[in-house]
Formats: sequence, structure tokens, C-alpha cells
Amino acid sequence: MFSRLTRLQTIAVCALPVVALLATAALAPLPFSVAQPGLTANVLGENKGAQVITISGTPVRETRGQLRMTTIEATSPDTRVSLPDVIDSWFRTDQAVMPRDSVYPSGNSVKEIERHNEKQMKESQDAATRAALGYLDLDDKDIEVSLKLADVGGPSAGLLFSLGIIDKLDGDGTGGDLTGGRVIAGTGTIDAAGRVGAVGGVALKTQAAKRDGATVFLVPKAECGDARAELPKGLRLIPVTTLKSTVSSLVALETGKGSVPSC
Repeated sequence: MFSRLTRLQTIAVCALPVVALLATAALAPLPFSVAQPGLTANVLGENKGAQVITISGTPVRETRGQLRMTTIEATSPDTRVSLPDVIDSWFRTDQAVMPRDSVYPSGNSVKEIERHNEKQMKESQDAATRAALGYLDLDDKDIEVSLKLADVGGPSAGLLFSLGIIDKLDGDGTGGDLTGGRVIAGTGTIDAAGRVGAVGGVALKTQAAKRDGATVFLVPKAECGDARAELPKGLRLIPVTTLKSTVSSLVALETGKGSVPSC
């Protein structure tokens, strides 16, 4: 014999599975990474005690100003990101929730991801060197360029590497610095032909740039909208598409002659 449940009891009994499901969802790991502004490094100087760009086989000029590559820091691929983490980050401007697959190759171990990022960095450095020397019409058989950047992987520093090589070898082409003495930051991949490619996390990278003293930020043109989303006050965006047009924009910014594009 069964007793009849009251309406309140019935609701309570039916609600239990829903509450249990929500509790499980709140604690279950989700396929996301939480990212925040990462380190920046001046490619014209030293990083962790080592010169970032070393050139031999041709005279190298003294430079003023800085060219700072930017990064984001994301939770490691084996970190458990739960629903409360996602909700908390969603409402913060200094963090971003990103699909883990957009940050790390899907299905790879931590070691495999590290090797993948190291490979991408090496390929990026080689392409950056070829692009810079090609822009300057220099033969890479006579010039040796070494690029070192500890604890950073991936291809997104390519543009800044190329600009750093150009500034050390030729400056603005007329004896001045490519930076004009400014702290200039940026991001973007580059291929050997000098084409700039899009990267991720530009809104967080602008915050890292401003934090470390930059007044100008070079951003792949396709990502202008993302860069404007949380743009720190006092940071000027310059959209870029090729190495040649980037150099032209920096020279125009330095000399006040010619137009400087904006997002």
C-alpha cells in the first residue's frame, strides 16, 4: 500500500535528479581553457639573460626603443576547467574562455603539445629570418641569424622577429630607429614571403602590451575587431597585412610623413 504524495513532496522528488544533474555539471571538467595576458619580451634586447636576436656576418646597429612580442597564458591542457571557472572568467576583462582545441591540438599529451609548439616556434623563426633578409635584399648564405626566446612556443612572434632583424640591420632605412624610440608591441605570424597571419587572444595581448609600457600595438588586420574589444586606454592600434606595409607604417609613424592606418 502506497501513501499519496503531496504536491510539494512530488515537486521535491522530481527536482532531485535535476539538482543532481546541475551539481554534476558544475563539477565536471569542460573542454575549455582559461587564458589571461601573458609575458611580453623585447626582441631587440635580452630575455632571461640571453640576447633574443644575434646576427653575425654583417654589421649590426645599436637600437633605441623596444619591439615587444606578446603572449597569452592559458591553463595547461590537463587542467580541469569547471562550470564555475567558465562563469567567473566570462564576466572578467582580464581573462577569456577559449575552446581547448583552439589553444592546444586535440588529443595530444602535454609532452606532445610542447614538442608541437617548439616545432612551430622554430619554423616561425626560420620564416621570420627569410622574410627579413628578403625584405632587405640580403643573402642568407652570408648572414647568420640566431633567435632565442625561452619558455615561449608557437608561431605568433614571427612578425616581431622580422621587425627586430630589420631594425638591427637597417633601422628605418635612413639611419633612424624603426621604433622611433617608442615601445611598440604586437603579434602576428609571418611566412617567408612576408605575409602576416592572424593569431588568437589579441584582446588579452593588448592588455599585456599596455601593462609593459607599449603605446603602439601591431595587430593582424583581420583581428582589428577583437583587438578593439577590450583595448586599453592610450594604446594605438596599427593593422598590418605584410612585412613591407608594417615597416612603411612604422616609418610614417616615426617621421610624420605618410599615412598610418588604424583599426
